[in-house]
Amino acid sequence: MTAQTSERRITRSSARDLAQIAVFAALIAALGLPGALQVGTTGVPITFQTLGVMLAGAILGARKGFFAVLLLEVLVAAGLPLLSGARGGIGVFFGPSAGYLLGWLLGVVVIGWFTARLLPRYRVLPALGATALGGIVAVYAIGVPWAAVATGIPLWASLTGSFVFLPGDILKVVVTVLVAKQVHRAWPGLIEPKRWPWQRTSVTPGVPVESAPAASAPADTGAATAE
Repeated sequence: MTAQTSERRITRSSARDLAQIAVFAALIAALGLPGALQVGTTGVPITFQTLGVMLAGAILGARKGFFAVLLLEVLVAAGLPLLSGARGGIGVFFGPSAGYLLGWLLGVVVIGWFTARLLPRYRVLPALGATALGGIVAVYAIGVPWAAVATGIPLWASLTGSFVFLPGDILKVVVTVLVAKQVHRAWPGLIEPKRWPWQRTSVTPGVPVESAPAASAPADTGAATAE
């Protein structure tokens, strides 16, 4: 392979990555168009945009998914009303829901990290657990304490107040896994499969992960002598 050919492949790969990042940032923004539903006392709205965050991690992976969410949040900070309810501006990142916005960045990385290690098979049950860990646990781990501080309510009250989001978030996890499974089946290679930290064998896209081959038996040095 010549240097020029290698450079062209890198350029095409970079352009494809940027396009995917932009598309998913737009998808997350579009999922805010139906608006937001304010419930409870935490001041944090229910929105479809978390679904977009989960999809970004499960389809693009940790790195590209992170940059898709980051791009959206940078545009929001710049003043564009891309969050549900046409919210935007730097002030959003100081309100009760700011912790959940920061949690999106952690959540998409967690989902993408686990998804890369579940591929190429991407079994449904492990994928559900990985997506719930990133899309719910990781996001709530930052969002709940932030909401408690921002609203001046006890941490336990903020935690119990977040329970109202759980049914919808669980449904988003299921939808994400079902969609991602079909996408990875149709377009393998969107996420490069990775090995778990305790595995030593390399992972090849489309090839199931197997244990390292056993060492071959030493050659028999004691050949039989002729009679």
